[in-house]
Amino acid sequence: MAELLPSQPLETRCPPLPLRRYNGFWLPEAVLTEVAAIHARLQARPSDVFLASFPKSGTTWLKALAFATAHRAKHPPSGAGHPLRRMNLHECVRFMEMDPELRRDASSLSPRLHATHLPFCLLPESITGGEGAAPASRIVYVCRNPKDARLGAVLCEEGLIGWEASLTRPKQVLFLEYERMLHDPKATVKKLAEFMGCGFSKEEEEGGVVDEIVKLCSLKELKNMEVNRSGGSQAGVRNEAYFRKGSSGDWRNHLTPEMAKQLEKIVEDALQGSGFAFVDDAIM
Repeated sequence: MAELLPSQPLETRCPPLPLRRYNGFWLPEAVLTEVAAIHARLQARPSDVFLASFPKSGTTWLKALAFATAHRAKHPPSGAGHPLRRMNLHECVRFMEMDPELRRDASSLSPRLHATHLPFCLLPESITGGEGAAPASRIVYVCRNPKDARLGAVLCEEGLIGWEASLTRPKQVLFLEYERMLHDPKATVKKLAEFMGCGFSKEEEEGGVVDEIVKLCSLKELKNMEVNRSGGSQAGVRNEAYFRKGSSGDWRNHLTPEMAKQLEKIVEDALQGSGFAFVDDAIM
């Protein structure tokens, strides 16, 4: 990979990391150099859950919801000492491609939660399953309207792969749309719990546990926590930078009508024949 990378197309307009186009996707150089090590060392389990996304597509919120939901027995969401109240959530759920120690994680905690920005086609077979591989892990893929993610056809291209995988492997891949998550976060939390194998009991639902998780993980709540207002996280990014508006339709404040139409055409062409269409935020 080190020998191959210099010959791949370079993009430097997405700081803080330079990107290289590899196998059809734009990825940070530092991540690509770790792909071989990930494939060689990561020992995924069938009970593992991988949270997959393209950057700026709902990664931070998905991490919080999944962590609070999966580990609610050990860490009640209403507890003052909840990890999400004292740790940046990227410490609670780490990116496997940025954390060598994670690849050797022997924790008995189940389900183990990992995050990744790698596209489905670059994930190890120990995660996706395959000939001679162990049973596949579960993958939650979140996709966002490209106009709000500001990543255009690149996001659309990767999101289409996640969508198709969820249709052919529904027990392994859960496909979420950021706009629908915003519209009904409670339904998202319950869907996540069922998919991860830790569905809510009737007593939990009646006791307001789902509501407590939604409140704890709301972007407003997370953004105002002191731990997320200061300090730095992975890749030299300040914690506060991970929390934008978190809204749908904010693209109207950044794109002209002409730019929006051009992007819509690119997305329409990319999705042609897939059976998938992004939600119109105006009708949500």
